[in-house]
Amino acid sequence: MRVVFMGTPDFSVPVLDALVDAGHEVVAVYCQPPRPAGRGKKDRPSPVQQRAEALGLPVRHPVSLRDPDAQSEFAALNADIAVVVAYGLILPQVVLDAPRHGCLNIHASLLPRWRGAAPIHRAIMAGDAQTGVCIMQMEAGLDTGPVLLTEATEIGTEETTGQLHDRLSQMGARLIVRALAEYPTLTPQVQPDEGVTYAAKIDKSEARVDWSKPAAEVDALIRGLSPFPGAWCEVAGERVKLLASRTVPGQAAAGRVLDGFTIACGSGAVEITHAQRQGKKAMPADDVLRGLELGDQLD
Repeated sequence: MRVVFMGTPDFSVPVLDALVDAGHEVVAVYCQPPRPAGRGKKDRPSPVQQRAEALGLPVRHPVSLRDPDAQSEFAALNADIAVVVAYGLILPQVVLDAPRHGCLNIHASLLPRWRGAAPIHRAIMAGDAQTGVCIMQMEAGLDTGPVLLTEATEIGTEETTGQLHDRLSQMGARLIVRALAEYPTLTPQVQPDEGVTYAAKIDKSEARVDWSKPAAEVDALIRGLSPFPGAWCEVAGERVKLLASRTVPGQAAAGRVLDGFTIACGSGAVEITHAQRQGKKAMPADDVLRGLELGDQLD
């Protein structure tokens, strides 16, 4: 097929590679414009732009797709289909309708659960046992379109958002190749009205650990916010990011340091296995504790 690819972050890169490897003609790659990054705040191309340029593919990064000129340029590509994954811009109806077969979205949840911006984070933070990937025919609503293909996967008991992100990215890449190959035979399934939840964008105000919560909730918060923005607690006035954890037996006053980097919660306890001090790299908890005294109690 003649494919327009639309994506921006690391999550989208394996999908672009899979489309090229499958022999589709990627006629244009759309991504977010370069953003200031690093200490020098120089404009840095997105991961998708970098990969597309390495593959010799034409790249476009309009600030908006509501501009009539941008819409005309998109329509002039005469694409069979557009594949959209974590693009970051709203697609007006005229854009959704431009490709011959419309636009397909790769969404990292089992729709209708976790529509919206942060489905991977929210699935782990909510303690979901499983999640997955859906290939969805896009329409004007927020992740409301009919689903063509679905693949589910269990969420590991110690899996972080970063780890699950990478797995779902690869799953999405495989599934979209299958969807394009089987497209004429696929029957879109309308999403049910029951079970709809929304994955709101992560707010940094959510990231401070409340040790009075049950251990399962604290553990889910830590793993769900790892690696970004990172759940955190304060130790001797220093903010320490908590990046990996597991629930363990233990009972004491909430915030009590039990052993090593094991902290009592409102019920049960959580063992921190990886953390990051300010200005330092992430490292195993044992290494963090060589230079950090937890004391007896954390707030």
